[in-house]
Amino acid sequence: PNESYFPSSVTWFFQKGALLYQKGSKTPMPVAADGSNLPQGGGNDGGYWLDLPVDGNQREKVKKGDLAGAKVYVQAKPMLGGTVTDLAVWIFYPFNGPARAKVGLIPSIPLGKIGEHVGDWEHVTLRVSNFSGELLRMYFSQHSAGTWVDASRLEYLDGDGGNRPVAYASQHGHAFYPNAGTVLQGNTSLGIGIQNDCARGSRLDTGAGRCEVVSAEYLGVKEPAWLGFEREWGPREEYDIGREINRAARILPRSVRERLAKLVEKVLVGEGPTGPKMHGNWRNDEREA
Repeated sequence: PNESYFPSSVTWFFQKGALLYQKGSKTPMPVAADGSNLPQGGGNDGGYWLDLPVDGNQREKVKKGDLAGAKVYVQAKPMLGGTVTDLAVWIFYPFNGPARAKVGLIPSIPLGKIGEHVGDWEHVTLRVSNFSGELLRMYFSQHSAGTWVDASRLEYLDGDGGNRPVAYASQHGHAFYPNAGTVLQGNTSLGIGIQNDCARGSRLDTGAGRCEVVSAEYLGVKEPAWLGFEREWGPREEYDIGREINRAARILPRSVRERLAKLVEKVLVGEGPTGPKMHGNWRNDEREA
């Protein structure tokens, strides 16, 4: 309910002024609505990246996304020797918001700009039996890994015959969880971690024309041009972690701040976000936490 940064369609992101940058050039290029002018292949070599519009007001508008027009993008692939089909449901967020931490009895410590980045790709995967057509399990992506949950343990949408599973997106970070509540990412025994808060709020219904199959090679699906963009969907963010934490959590003892800084470095800091095809699960099985 307190989310500020919502998903959008890829087309909306491009039409609202997303820019393509090239290493060595100071002049970015607007991205075509269908992504047809994005460089294809080449891997994540740092030669190109996407970013928000330069204009400050437009930049802030795009950060907030477009829930009303958002879509999800589905990859269908056979798994487990063809006995099941995995439907990976990809969701694009123009912006990932700042992280918050919990330390002991002190909840919700804002961590400045730490955790912010442009272009956030998240997904859930439905594993369906090729014999019965039944949903067997659902995978929830959670930062760099995730977890499988059996169909019998999922929450289902009310008023729809009980057959539509629910995923909760954590505030700002957009990691997916099967239930509402707070998941602490870090040292739970010491009560130190990054907060992943989930609650019922705004909803993205992935049916009713909001779903597009973008990859299913055995069905001859033509992949959109933007799917072949293998570089980063946002510039690489570099934070002075120690300075940000000292500023945000100066009431904490130094030893606790140092422990929190190490946790942040492990969990949140890394390369810029890449598109679905560059994730390991595009060809392989899901990675569990």
